[in-house]
Amino acid sequence: MKSAIFGNSYVICVISIVLILVSLAECREPSSIKLNSFDYHAINCRKHNAVLTDFGAVGDGKTLNTKAFNSAITNLSQYANDGGAQLIVPPGKWLTGSFNLTSHFTLFLQKGAVILASQDESEWPKLSFLPSYGREKDAPDGRFSSLIFGTNLTDVVITGNNGTIDGQGSTWWDKFQKKQLKITRPYMIEIMYSDQIQISNLTLINSPNWFVHPIYSSNIIINRLTILAPVDVPNTDGIDPDSCTNVLIEDNYIVSGDDCIAIKSGLDGYGIKVGKPSQKIIVRRLTCISPKSAMVALGSEMSGGIQDIRIEDITAINTESAVRIKTAVGRGAYVKDIFVKGMNLNTMKYVFWMTGAYKSHAENGFDPKALPKISGINYRDIIAKNVTIAGQLDGISNDPFTGICISNVTIEMSAQKNNLPWNCTDVSGVASNAVPKPCDMLPEKKIECPFPTDKLPIENVQFKTCNFQS
Repeated sequence: MKSAIFGNSYVICVISIVLILVSLAECREPSSIKLNSFDYHAINCRKHNAVLTDFGAVGDGKTLNTKAFNSAITNLSQYANDGGAQLIVPPGKWLTGSFNLTSHFTLFLQKGAVILASQDESEWPKLSFLPSYGREKDAPDGRFSSLIFGTNLTDVVITGNNGTIDGQGSTWWDKFQKKQLKITRPYMIEIMYSDQIQISNLTLINSPNWFVHPIYSSNIIINRLTILAPVDVPNTDGIDPDSCTNVLIEDNYIVSGDDCIAIKSGLDGYGIKVGKPSQKIIVRRLTCISPKSAMVALGSEMSGGIQDIRIEDITAINTESAVRIKTAVGRGAYVKDIFVKGMNLNTMKYVFWMTGAYKSHAENGFDPKALPKISGINYRDIIAKNVTIAGQLDGISNDPFTGICISNVTIEMSAQKNNLPWNCTDVSGVASNAVPKPCDMLPEKKIECPFPTDKLPIENVQFKTCNFQS
């Protein structure tokens, strides 16, 4: 009798185990059956693969998957020194809060995959202030972590087959406008203190704040992004390299309520103390729509310095200004060796806009003796139509902007044009073959403004063909 009972128990146990294994197999089915193999291009390929559904994620747009993302990445981090790993996000709507990346890692969003940012504040960890910015006046209690965050990393790729990341920013925008936030709204992607970064081939929409913010980092490629935000929502900058070196930003399409691209390096005394410049940055083949801001802004947070910026073959439509320089007394540092070539502009308020009186400052005030040095600003080969103001160039009374060069420029003014197409104070430089004629502070001189012919190191990076095998 005992052996019969034991035999029955054994059979029941075996059946239970089989049922459990079948159930587990069914849970893993999307990663092993439904995904096709594919190739993609990246700075580095990975030896190990995993699919988000392997870690219990549910892509119904309702189930919260923060634990699944964090579990997956933590698990894959063990392969950092063994060829690295890639996490595949399959088609579906994957709701999640903030999660952290790891080194030697690829996050790949398949076509039809949508990462949805949670609107629950508890899903966003609080971070300390950025050392080059300090406490924010409007958000004294710190800042939220970005949706996708990483710090002290090496070799990270965020890419896909035009998958989508949706920041679901409307709740955050409403709270911001009603002054209900004491913590800075989260960015979509922020990478800090890192090296060898690629962000590419994705659609990014509705970020609560800035979309892509690499800071204190180097060797960065950001390309083939479509970035979309409502044009009436503030601070939805597209791409903001901040105290970064050796950066390539190319082939991007951005619609924004703020600057499409803003190159920064810290605010007032905080930025001066950190002293980390943004330098050796290339922006090319950009299309921007930003009715209330700039296609490319240099500053206004530039207190670590901005140098050797190369901007080429860019297009702006219905945008407030083209390549704008923003600074103020108290910023210190410099903006120098700026080269712009080949702008195609249509329906602009300003073509050239520089200001030395930007009004925002750090919460602890600023040093009035910290004067920014703006020099070596070069523009050439520009066609602009339907323009209200050709140029508004305003330096600082005891600290003029110098070395401005403008050549081969044709601007067609709009019917609502300003009576004076150019307005200049406290600037100096030259102009050549520019229509309408620039202000007297930029006298005519037969010259072609310079543009570098050497390559920056980031341009020598060779992409590899990587793959996922089903």
